[in-house]
Amino acid sequence: MVNVMKTFISTFILIFIFFMFVFFIGFGPNNDSKSIPFDHEQEGLNKQIVINFSHVVAENTPKGQAAERFAKLVAEKTNGKVKVEVFPNGVLYAEGEEVNALIRGEIQMIAPAYSNMTELLPEWLILDLPYIFKDDEHVEAVLNGEIGDALLSQLKKHNIKGIAFWSNGFKQMMSNRGPLKAPADFLGQRFRIMPSKALEDQFHELGVKTSAMPFNQVYRNLESGYLDGIENTISNIYSKRFYKVQKYMTISNHGYLGYSVMMNQEFWDSLPKDIQKDIEEAMDETTNWLYTESQEINNDQLNMIKITSDILIHELSEEERENWIDFFQPLYEEYGEKYGKRWINEIQKLSN
Repeated sequence: MVNVMKTFISTFILIFIFFMFVFFIGFGPNNDSKSIPFDHEQEGLNKQIVINFSHVVAENTPKGQAAERFAKLVAEKTNGKVKVEVFPNGVLYAEGEEVNALIRGEIQMIAPAYSNMTELLPEWLILDLPYIFKDDEHVEAVLNGEIGDALLSQLKKHNIKGIAFWSNGFKQMMSNRGPLKAPADFLGQRFRIMPSKALEDQFHELGVKTSAMPFNQVYRNLESGYLDGIENTISNIYSKRFYKVQKYMTISNHGYLGYSVMMNQEFWDSLPKDIQKDIEEAMDETTNWLYTESQEINNDQLNMIKITSDILIHELSEEERENWIDFFQPLYEEYGEKYGKRWINEIQKLSN
């Protein structure tokens, strides 16, 4: 009796397994008539390379527009294999945080003002000397040429891939105390500057107290009166509405605001060669476009400030400009001795 029961149970199990096998063959997920279509688009998304690009200014600034244009060109040139996600206005990292985040590999791409790189690369301080650049054509010849390439190559030792220099424009002076026509007009004021020793030294020469506070804190400190003034480009003055909390602006063109566009070196090295080539082509096109576009943006937004605000604007005369240049000459001697006159001489040669 026991043997009969065992035989019955064994037979039942075999039959059950057989029917389950037939069920899965006939009705399982491999049945062509009921299979889920393969999603080729989803497969592409799974393989897509994402570059997170963080910057601290608004979308309507030269850098903001260049970042969006670059992202679009990369998508086109790689047929969607690479997606550049742009994060403006410091939503991911503040001005003083983004470089270290890049070095650590927490972000793939940034474009800080080159002034913010001078602690890491002291030779770059030369770019912040007042009146080192004559005009926009001079800037492009320096930053988009052999000098720019040589400076960008210095980033590699810090695990950074230097890709390009982007333009914003010449900086202007603003104050609530009064018009800034001569160096003596700055005495005793407090200005926000970017964290650059060269900028700090030139404002100290003017008798100004300086504060290198993050960019996103400037408006409220101007509004509260803690800061008397700032230096910045028209596009940043316009986009951040600094002209609403300042009474006087001087068109001085005393310094240039440019950006060093860079990626984490390890991330760059991990990219296929064809993708690197596409990214470099997109960057070259964006950079060349921006040199002209940034000038137009600054000119248009200066006109908007004139139309929509009561700020008093003074443009330096040629004589006033020469007085400013003469006033800052001791800085050239000091920085030539500290960092070598080679860079200063090479930059000045290209102004002719």
